Amino acid sequence: MEIAPHISVDSGIHHGTPVITETRVPISIIIGSLAGGMSKEEVMQEYELSKNQVEAADLVKYTQVTALGA
Repeated sequence: MEIAPHISVDSGIHHGTPVITETRVPISIIIGSLAGGMSKEEVMQEYELSKNQVEAADLVKYTQVTALGA
């Protein structure tokens, strides 16, 4: 089930953790890679993702942080 553009949850993939749609790449990997200093371009190349897919994961992170009031 797509929960946001480019982000899906499926109990049969990574135990239901959010992944990039039509991949098995968890958004936590993308968020962690960006937080660890990788550029969007490096993440795109490393995980064979589009710019939109990487930005969608980053947007989910921003949305969660904003919802927490941080």
